[in-house]
Amino acid sequence: MKGLVDRFGRTGFAALTSVIWLLPMAAWAGSADLSPIDKTATPAIALTIGVVMLAVWLVLVASLRRFPVSQRQRRFDLAQMSPSEKRWTLACIAFALGLIAWLNGAATVDWGPLGSAIGAGKVGPILLAVGLAIFVVVMVTGIWFSWRNETAAYRRRSST
Repeated sequence: MKGLVDRFGRTGFAALTSVIWLLPMAAWAGSADLSPIDKTATPAIALTIGVVMLAVWLVLVASLRRFPVSQRQRRFDLAQMSPSEKRWTLACIAFALGLIAWLNGAATVDWGPLGSAIGAGKVGPILLAVGLAIFVVVMVTGIWFSWRNETAAYRRRSST
């Protein structure tokens, strides 16, 4: 653990290890949505695993102060980031969350009625589909643009 904390810094280590509770919680959210339809889904199991792993993660994060971190430039260390880097990173996270929200909605919605309404030529469903497509394009473009600017801000910081 000491090697990972030194390599990624405290913030990076906390972000990377958050996956241990994020994935079970995402599974719980997905199975809770589908549980009334699919009687085999057991959201309580995923929720229990997610809560236990959240507790484990909180203990890991609380123990980070014990590990020394060498002084060097790290990309995602909040204490070292410039204000510009923080803004672009926050923008990238916001766009990524928007894309994840769209994907979560797309995974849990029955698209059959929309497809048949579009096939029938109804204007409202067509506009909805166009709006959803525009939303995805904006989110992906926002991720790309903000990541590019965040990388440029990091390079400016690391070159000084």
